[in-house]
Amino acid sequence: MHLIVISELLESRKMNKRTYCVYNQTRECFLSLGVTSADTTFSRLKGLIGRLKLRVDEGLWVVPSCGVHTFGVLFPLDLIYLDENHQVIHTIEHFPSFRIAPLRTQATSVLELPTHTIFSSQTQPGDKLLICAIEEIARRFNKAEIAELRSQTQGTDTHVACQETAKQDSWVRDGDLRSSQLKV
Repeated sequence: MHLIVISELLESRKMNKRTYCVYNQTRECFLSLGVTSADTTFSRLKGLIGRLKLRVDEGLWVVPSCGVHTFGVLFPLDLIYLDENHQVIHTIEHFPSFRIAPLRTQATSVLELPTHTIFSSQTQPGDKLLICAIEEIARRFNKAEIAELRSQTQGTDTHVACQETAKQDSWVRDGDLRSSQLKV
């Protein structure tokens, strides 16, 4: 009886998993469009164990975490350690399987991404990442497009117009995002 209830809970949790986009605001590029969060004790412990590979657009966001392991993971990973403001504090490219990654006490979460993600995005310590649901990214980029259209009609610089729009809107403030990010 208890086993059936537990398996039903696990199945319903799998169906309700949210997918996040990871965008490097400093370098203006996406790192991934399909990151899932490991925000429970069980999901953090399991991580990517049992997976045969990680697609280019997939990843795992381990929250909270200041380090990870790759025991049982059959492929190398790129690791990005983040502080509470989603600022990159450490990166490791091509981290091998069956290892324990170094602990970074100032980290509050770790992104596990496919190899070459760090290299192709040129992500470095100090970069600011935006992690949010795909709907939020779409809404933000629509605002940027509107600002671009406004600037074209007014003859102003697009980049300056986008910055002004961002200052006026609350979407730049990460405090608003952090409270809504892990509602699963």
